[in-house]
Amino acid sequence: MELVCPAGNLPALKTAIDEGADTVYIGFADDTNARHFAGLNFNLERSKEAVAYAHSRGKKVYVAINTYPQPDGWQRWLDSIDRSAQIGVDAIILADVGLMEYAHTTYPDLNIHLSVQGSATSYEALDFYHRNFNIKRAVLPRVLSVAQVKKVIEHSPVDIEVFGFGSLCVMVEGRCILSSYVTGRSPNTYGACSPASHVEYIENDIALETRLGGVLIDAYEEGETAGYPTLCKGRFEAMGNTYYALEEPTSLNTLDILPELKKIGVKAIKIEGRQRSPAYIKTVAKTWSAALKRLDQGDYQSKNEWHQALSEVSEGHQTTLGAYHRSWQ
Repeated sequence: MELVCPAGNLPALKTAIDEGADTVYIGFADDTNARHFAGLNFNLERSKEAVAYAHSRGKKVYVAINTYPQPDGWQRWLDSIDRSAQIGVDAIILADVGLMEYAHTTYPDLNIHLSVQGSATSYEALDFYHRNFNIKRAVLPRVLSVAQVKKVIEHSPVDIEVFGFGSLCVMVEGRCILSSYVTGRSPNTYGACSPASHVEYIENDIALETRLGGVLIDAYEEGETAGYPTLCKGRFEAMGNTYYALEEPTSLNTLDILPELKKIGVKAIKIEGRQRSPAYIKTVAKTWSAALKRLDQGDYQSKNEWHQALSEVSEGHQTTLGAYHRSWQ
């Protein structure tokens, strides 16, 4: 299976490739991608360097253009597709059907992958995208069990990519409204969950508070690691208790079911985290590259050292199989 790793900057991309990634996915430095943070992503010059570095080593680069354009910024999204074709990326990852129509008709030889932001969870949906826009691959949302993924693959006209590791979200991809509720900026159009302009860290005599859009998300006692505030992963008082009322910080980790994912026909394992550091990228790329190599050699067993390495870079230092383990689905 192809190992698809994230990169928010050129050092991260080089690290991913050097540590064994087959492919690295990136975004441009604007709201056309779903990791729109200051200091993150690639301008034209850096994206050219990224493609050159990857291709010189026999690796691939995908560009995520996976937010939904608004009328006043439509040209910016078209420019991103033009730029991708110009620099010779191996595929673009799209969610919006208008952008797919433009890419398909303007650059028929440019590979189109359906983003997880498209929220396609059935083979009927994938057949629609394939027939109308000739997509080559689809990234499935992290809401399906292994049995459901298997059913999709059995009837899908395109290759299937699934997330293997990284941050989870309580919302269905492409349908997030929590962040926009408190910030007025939708992650699906602006490109950032918890935009930095709305984030506050406030220290008082009792704790370090994190706020988003003025809303108290969490409070950390001395010695606790303060996470980046997102509304879905905050601790709130509900029915007399203070706890993670919506979702506890944890990361998806599918090391234990890799043989099963390969058996049902998954073509690529995707790692989440374009907003993360090169140190994170090094850990996940090295670990997953070793695991997939062992899988190809046969007699696969996930190693404790792999799990330990991933737990160190996981949200809340804990992992889960998420929806994959739901035997009743």
